[in-house]
Amino acid sequence: MPRSWGAGAVLPRRTARLSVAIAVIVGSWAGAPAAAALHDAVTAPDPIIVWDRHAQTAIYEIARQPPQVTSRGFAMVHGAVYDAVNAIAGAPYQPYLVAPRATGRESTSAAVATAAHLVLDALFPAQHDRLAAEYDKALAQIPDGAAKQQGIAIGTRTATAMIAARQNDGAFGDQTWPVGTQPGQWRPTPPAFASDGAWVGQVKPFVIPSAAMFRTSGPPALTTRRYARDLNEVKTIGSAASTTRTTDQTQAAIWWHDRRLAEWEIKRQLATSQRLDTLRTARMFAMTNLAEADATIACFNEKAAWTSWRPVTAIRLADTDGNPATSADPEWTPLLVTPPHPDYTSGHACFTAASMAALARFYGRDDIPFSGYSADSGTTRHFGSFSQALDEVIEARVWGGIHTRAADVAGAGIGKNVTAYVVAHAFRPRR
Repeated sequence: MPRSWGAGAVLPRRTARLSVAIAVIVGSWAGAPAAAALHDAVTAPDPIIVWDRHAQTAIYEIARQPPQVTSRGFAMVHGAVYDAVNAIAGAPYQPYLVAPRATGRESTSAAVATAAHLVLDALFPAQHDRLAAEYDKALAQIPDGAAKQQGIAIGTRTATAMIAARQNDGAFGDQTWPVGTQPGQWRPTPPAFASDGAWVGQVKPFVIPSAAMFRTSGPPALTTRRYARDLNEVKTIGSAASTTRTTDQTQAAIWWHDRRLAEWEIKRQLATSQRLDTLRTARMFAMTNLAEADATIACFNEKAAWTSWRPVTAIRLADTDGNPATSADPEWTPLLVTPPHPDYTSGHACFTAASMAALARFYGRDDIPFSGYSADSGTTRHFGSFSQALDEVIEARVWGGIHTRAADVAGAGIGKNVTAYVVAHAFRPRR
């Protein structure tokens, strides 16, 4: 347990330019655009990390998008940023959408700022003035000249491609969750009795060919022993009044439920602690964020396929499920507020499994330590590996009383499968 402290085609490239690109590659398996670095201050913070923070501000801190929505915005930003940085580096990796023609002398910082700014401005027109101010500030720190202007041109190309690719992708549709009346069927939950996010499962994925490609066999039948076991577990340990849940488990449940997802901070932390250059940072962020987005889409598509009731409904109506091993508690209340969509599968388990699997694949190892702070719990949780974090989120959603174990385990499976597909089909070395 952790201690609780708190598709566009690739443009052809000339042989001479290829030789230059190969010559500047550093590191064991990813390249750094050394020529472009000459135009950017060596001591400046990585522009990708800077603009990831700007993305968090726009997507969550101001727009307050819920977790099932935020991943789309981050994926769009980092897909465009990656294509820009990859192009300037000589396109050593498969582009996500486009690889604009580049010499390697363009300013990477200008390209990153432009790509991220244009995507965020398209996503949040109401934040135009604030975003423009951040962009102007970033450009002011880059020396004027051809490198700067060419970097802006590269970033504009990749952002334009991303914005066009996501037009009419199904986001913010008018789909609603069907409200059931039979045992096992989802219905709105207290205290808000809200319904939200049904459109997410119908969004066009970023990499996987179909949101339904990893369809599971569904939740356990109501009359099975597995169903009773899962329900009784969450009933006991996930109750707001539980006497078996430890203080650390309570903190973990709250930490993982924080809408300011710690995974955002963790990616930035790892890019710094692992001393990634700008190209590798761009690739890591793109790989992880696009896997997270597709896992979220696949998860919500799964929710729509099964529309299973949440624990708070199942426990209060257990006398209707036909299972003699369960009993109703009409006053039962979970530790956490239940999200406004079906139980199966767990969105957070899908998202975190995709994230942790992508990071493990990128770094080629599991045992890299990291941590994250939650203002909701007032704690920082420390992990020794990516798999340890995934194991904990599966438990934490049960400890919080908002998911059954079956929903968490199946969600984690979807997230891992999505990442495996993304890694096998995108962001791969071209040489």
